[in-house]
Amino acid sequence: MHSSQPRPRASARTLGLSLALASAVAFGGSGTAAKPLIEAGLSPLHVVWLRVTGAALVLLPLAWRHRDAVRQRPGVLIGFGLLAVAGVQACYFAAISRIPVGVALLIEYLGPLLLLGYVRFVQRRPISRAAAIGAGVAVAGLACVVEVWNGLSFDTLGVLFALGAACCQVGYFILADASRQGDRPVDPIAVSAYGLLIGAVVLTAFTRPWTADWSVLAGRVSMNGHAVPALLPALWMVLVATVLAYLTGVVAVQHLSPPVAGVVANLEAVVATVAAWVLLGEHLGTPQLLGGLLVLAGAFAAQSSKPAPAEEPAHAEEAAAGLVGEGLHR
Repeated sequence: MHSSQPRPRASARTLGLSLALASAVAFGGSGTAAKPLIEAGLSPLHVVWLRVTGAALVLLPLAWRHRDAVRQRPGVLIGFGLLAVAGVQACYFAAISRIPVGVALLIEYLGPLLLLGYVRFVQRRPISRAAAIGAGVAVAGLACVVEVWNGLSFDTLGVLFALGAACCQVGYFILADASRQGDRPVDPIAVSAYGLLIGAVVLTAFTRPWTADWSVLAGRVSMNGHAVPALLPALWMVLVATVLAYLTGVVAVQHLSPPVAGVVANLEAVVATVAAWVLLGEHLGTPQLLGGLLVLAGAFAAQSSKPAPAEEPAHAEEAAAGLVGEGLHR
């Protein structure tokens, strides 16, 4: 958001904070809703397909309304669908099938910090000291989360999938920032709607959903020892954790400065961990809880930083600061 724009009025700011909080809470429940379906027999990729395709169908009217975006920036939309939707979702859901939801989400939160490395070493732009310190704190927290002193006590493949989701997040930030640049900026709602639509098409070809046993949705699944209808977490995952989360997150950024929206979005990790604890019975030890706090503190420090002085503004760093949490599981 450019400094030339007026500060939002108090009422708009209150609305923006409320929507950003709603988005973080909605996104935070995605893994908790998905894991019982995975444990009931659906593969992680098929659950991803269900979530993305269901959300894409719900958002079809918005995609049609913004159909000019396809001609304006097709590359951005395709890249967003491949990385920010299909890639991050597939990696994240594969991760939660092997490691606790809270741990997978905390590892995925390295995405904004990896982007700072991209800005510094690939784009060769300076980053602020606060951003560098935040990255270091978050990496230290990650070491506690995965208990590196025990030889990576969590499933190695699950951790690698979570890191893959973090890398796909980098693509999300870069493409979301690129969509706002140039002579033909794309409405963020169009980016979200077409990203989900393109992601659904890609996942359909890749996952072959017709091979899944969808009868699981007609039965019941277990959540922390309690049997519930499988359609309940499925509908929650599509309507709340995807559609509602995307739309409230996009609108929130329009009412808030990106850094404020990004800080509120950090609550997603807390919501996911608490939800997995309460609904799935996933208990984390003291080192993981302390490590999670360090990851969040590092992300907060990085997001609160201002771009270092340079001849050109570090747009990617600004995107990392403001857009974290928007539209992931994102």
